[in-house]
Amino acid sequence: MAVCGSQVSYCRELHNSNNNNIEEDGIKALSKRHEEWMVRHGKVYKSAQEKEIRFNIFKENVKFIESFNKHEKKYSFKISSCWVFSAVAATEGITKIKKGKLISLSEQQILDCDTNPDDQGCRGGLMENAFNFIAKNGGITSEYAYPYKAEQSTCATTKRLYNVAKIKGYQAVPQNSEAELLKAVAHQPVSVAIEGGGQYFQFYSSGVFTGDCGTTLDHGVTVVGYGTDEEEGTKYWLVKNSWGTNWGEEGYVRIQRDVGQKQGLCGIAMDASYPVV
Repeated sequence: MAVCGSQVSYCRELHNSNNNNIEEDGIKALSKRHEEWMVRHGKVYKSAQEKEIRFNIFKENVKFIESFNKHEKKYSFKISSCWVFSAVAATEGITKIKKGKLISLSEQQILDCDTNPDDQGCRGGLMENAFNFIAKNGGITSEYAYPYKAEQSTCATTKRLYNVAKIKGYQAVPQNSEAELLKAVAHQPVSVAIEGGGQYFQFYSSGVFTGDCGTTLDHGVTVVGYGTDEEEGTKYWLVKNSWGTNWGEEGYVRIQRDVGQKQGLCGIAMDASYPVV
């Protein structure tokens, strides 16, 4: 099935905000960032102690998220290229785990050069096919060498491109099992297809998403972690989206985990895969 069919329909226009590394921000700048986040999401805490606790959680979340994040201002909400962003994010994640260095990889190379008839570039595609392209291509080049244009172009076959990350292929996660997905995510970021076309999901701003969500898979995202909300005790998946850092929690969403249905909330356990190196 192709994903990224029509996620733009209800989505408000998003703009990337400054996303400097936490070590560069410093505590003072990060505190200001937290204050801005509180205003944006209408957060008010009962006491200074509670605010400090929530700030420390915010700080650790930012540190974890940015360990897998990239700093370029690029996102997929204007076109249906989420399948590429999902696969590339998973590939960046495993590359960082293996090499200890975060390298921003080229989504545009896949959009332009993937010839699989099941994929339609900016009109949708499959993360598994993106992994296959990277493997058959002998790797993938950097974002710097082949920058993102937010549109499909002619493959730059005449340009000498050095592959900075390589994978052997992909491994599918057994379907309809959040337990199996958990095993995979414990080792590396995992590409998943979800239903992301509903208004509740598209206008998500913060907290653990427990809203109305079906299993018509139409959007590709990347699960980078999991946890439990300390305030509510709700288990969640930490998911990286590709709609810019003003969407959700700095571009991420926490989707409820262990919901008692085999497909998972939004179908998160129905179609998951990860790159193999």
